[in-house]
Amino acid sequence: MFDGQAILVTGGTGSFGKRFIRTLLSRFKPRRVVVFSRDELKQFEMNQEYSDACMRYFIGDVRDRERLIEAMRSVDFVVHAAALKQVPAAEYNPTECIRTNIQGADNVIHAAIANGVKKVIALSTDKAANPINLYGATKLVSDKLFVAANNIVGAHVTRFSVVRYGNVVGSRGSIIQVFKKLIADGAEELPITDSRMTRFWITLDQGVAFVMRSFSRMHGGEIFVPKIPSSRITDVVAALAPHLRAKLIGIRPGEKLHEVLCPMESSHLTLDFEDHYVITPTINFVLNVDYSINAEGERGASVGFGFEYSSDTNPHFLAVEDLRELTAR
Repeated sequence: MFDGQAILVTGGTGSFGKRFIRTLLSRFKPRRVVVFSRDELKQFEMNQEYSDACMRYFIGDVRDRERLIEAMRSVDFVVHAAALKQVPAAEYNPTECIRTNIQGADNVIHAAIANGVKKVIALSTDKAANPINLYGATKLVSDKLFVAANNIVGAHVTRFSVVRYGNVVGSRGSIIQVFKKLIADGAEELPITDSRMTRFWITLDQGVAFVMRSFSRMHGGEIFVPKIPSSRITDVVAALAPHLRAKLIGIRPGEKLHEVLCPMESSHLTLDFEDHYVITPTINFVLNVDYSINAEGERGASVGFGFEYSSDTNPHFLAVEDLRELTAR
């Protein structure tokens, strides 16, 4: 569906953005691909690797609505991946996180409507479900903004949806990358916050594939949640460094013991599809949509009241051997 189309990725020099664009260029023939991000050095470095004729590099910040409007001219699809994501940093710098994650989301929405963009998908996080930290709270607000945006488009064609998933294996700043650096530096132990902790995991390639598929599945207003495995943090340590012991350091500011992707409070809005869940809007839309049948014709069923998709009760857990294979990629 991306052949001959123009695609813009906010935060395009990040881990997801680079992998999304690499996949886009290898599988499709887009008319134009716009990398929108703040860091000129990262853009310069990325341009050395991705220099196809269709590539465009825009220096800009999602906090700047006018710059976003300029960058989105004649764009068909937008992936909104830009965000401030570090939980402790957000706790200590709340205003900065709000400006990027909430005001930036609002700017993306208005720029997309102003330019008649066809479809927008915003990336979310498991921390947006029942948030206890500022980062999660800002992403919950962002999710709500993108869902509600489908009601303010009026006669415009633009549709907005959200993709929400868990920790990305190998992404910059992930616990796996932190552990690998400590091991390489000769650490004698690996720090964990709580031995009971569990997390959802998805690879970059899986995340990219799911986002691309969601563009063809979406009506507008959905929160798409992939069915992905969980792991225990102690098993991650065992997979990466069985010879090292884990050192308990206590839960960090704003950190959860377990993560949730589909909260129990939204169970009456949640639909179960073969490889994913869909959380339908809490508000009535001007769009007359039957979300139980997606745009590809796939059918979903209600999950039942009280359902929750949580990392500790997930039926799919990764064994140590699975994690060892996954983290070796």
